Amino acid sequence: MNIDNAKSQMRKGMLEYCIMLLLKEKAYYTSDIIKKLKEANLLVVEGTLYPLLTRLKKDGVLTYEWQESTQGPPRKYYVLTEEGNEALAQLDQSWMEMENTVHHLKNDNEN
Repeated sequence: MNIDNAKSQMRKGMLEYCIMLLLKEKAYYTSDIIKKLKEANLLVVEGTLYPLLTRLKKDGVLTYEWQESTQGPPRKYYVLTEEGNEALAQLDQSWMEMENTVHHLKNDNEN
């Protein structure tokens, strides 16, 4: 089994959810999203993040707003839409179900 590939696929599957969790309460600039994910030990590069943000925006989950910057041109800050909040609620439910399943299977195998 290719463990690195399995771990990569798990991270990839969680990435959308983690980004949506970040954007639930506050709008973030792309480099801030990367920083927050890194602080949570989920390493992401811009080349991965930008296409994902674009897709989520196209899907109606995110939108962005331009904010003035003291360090150059205005910056694009991403935020969840109402549709994004609804999708996040569904993902929260799915996450709890998966977490319960894994917990159950781990405990079942320990007995």
